[in-house]
Amino acid sequence: MAADQPGGASNAIRFVHDGRVVSADHLPPTTTVLDYLRETAHQTGTKEGCAEGDCGACTVVLGNLAVDGNRVEYRAVNSCIRFLPTIDGCELVTVESLKSPDGRLHPVQQAMVDCHASQCGFCTPGFVMSLFALYLQAPEPDRERVLETLSGNLCRCTGYRPIIDAAQRMGSYPPPPHWSREAARSAGHRDALRAIRRNRALKLPDFHAPRTVDELAAAMQREPKALILAGGTDVGLWVTKQLRDLPPIVYIGEVAQLKHLRRDAAGIVVGAAVPLTDAWGAIVAEFPELAEQARRFGSPPVRNSGTLCGNLANGSPIGDSLPILIALGAELELRRGARTRRVPLERFYLGYQQKDLAPGEFIVSVTIPARSARQWVASYKLSKRVDQDISAISAAFVVRVENGQVAEARIAYGGMAAVAARACATESALIGAVWNRSSVEAAAVQLAVDFEPLTDLRASATYRLHAAGNLLRRFYIEHGGGTPPTRTAHAAAASALE
Repeated sequence: MAADQPGGASNAIRFVHDGRVVSADHLPPTTTVLDYLRETAHQTGTKEGCAEGDCGACTVVLGNLAVDGNRVEYRAVNSCIRFLPTIDGCELVTVESLKSPDGRLHPVQQAMVDCHASQCGFCTPGFVMSLFALYLQAPEPDRERVLETLSGNLCRCTGYRPIIDAAQRMGSYPPPPHWSREAARSAGHRDALRAIRRNRALKLPDFHAPRTVDELAAAMQREPKALILAGGTDVGLWVTKQLRDLPPIVYIGEVAQLKHLRRDAAGIVVGAAVPLTDAWGAIVAEFPELAEQARRFGSPPVRNSGTLCGNLANGSPIGDSLPILIALGAELELRRGARTRRVPLERFYLGYQQKDLAPGEFIVSVTIPARSARQWVASYKLSKRVDQDISAISAAFVVRVENGQVAEARIAYGGMAAVAARACATESALIGAVWNRSSVEAAAVQLAVDFEPLTDLRASATYRLHAAGNLLRRFYIEHGGGTPPTRTAHAAAASALE
């Protein structure tokens, strides 16, 4: 590691840390940010707990130039599964960065001290960094905002009450001279990142970060067996937990065209490099009923790194975005060389970890159709924990009822088969039927035709099939079934009125 000025070697990873440009080279491309900090930079405040993005002890904050280039966006990420080359051109903020030059603690740190919010201290740096990211956005957050922010941080000592107290108190301290909200928005941070912004691709041994989609297509044609890397929230575990040697990596996080997120006549178009945080924000704006699903998708640091299209490309049968996007009729745009094609998401999955994707082909974007009039939409997730847990089963429903009869029904489940899939027999039993309890019960019987669930550590086949029927019944109750709506329906209704 060496301090460097802009214009250093093009094959060195360059980022801003503590006000200076740092160059890092001669490191394996799968070196994590956490390992770099602890073993190369010798900054050991950032801790390793789980090495899989679950516990939050490794949390750091990354600053990225916004798409318009006029401001820096700071977000918390898990450094244990983030590869170092992917922070090229970013600003890295660690727990050591927060203290003022005169030795004063940052308000977030001082609030943790004053509220006795640390015991053994191992998890504390991660909590501090998650709260620091929140401080830059909303220094006086309400309790619900704090709980959501900390959903990716675990503590085994104090319990969470004093940490929550510290979060709600941090805004009461005088703004610090170092890392106040105003300082973070100053031109200095923006200009520092502009100075190291690349015009050409970063190329390292076994790592290539193209700048354009044409360059990406050419790179994948040259090396069709290369691994496409987006947020790395799954691929990172291949290295940290499975100890796998990866093939050459093509990183899409610097491809400008893949960062676009737009709403047009076709619906919501989400580029392959758009983080989950932004993608879910756009989806919930169109479908407020999905707010709880969005909150329960991983944790804020996971959503800040991971991408929606990466979740779709992974194709896990328990990937939480798959059922609802299948039910909504989402469509993928794929590219190989100069050729592009469009594939409905429901036809993309051919079998377990098998996708309709040719060698060298990659996802450009996913389009989620605009909402139709009188469409009922819901997505449910069953897991052992509310926050940051893998689904045992998930279900999604898009139903339209006209004159008391079901005119449209698109139903998809995850965790019920080798792939997330539509429940076609169940849909057929509903379409044309009167929307009542009797027709719903008849449709629920058809779930055994649609799926033969497996038994694993998360749930038994019997539980999955029974729960799948209950989720259909829940949807009916929440949409005209005569029972008072659940908290989810209340929240959706309130959001729709705002």
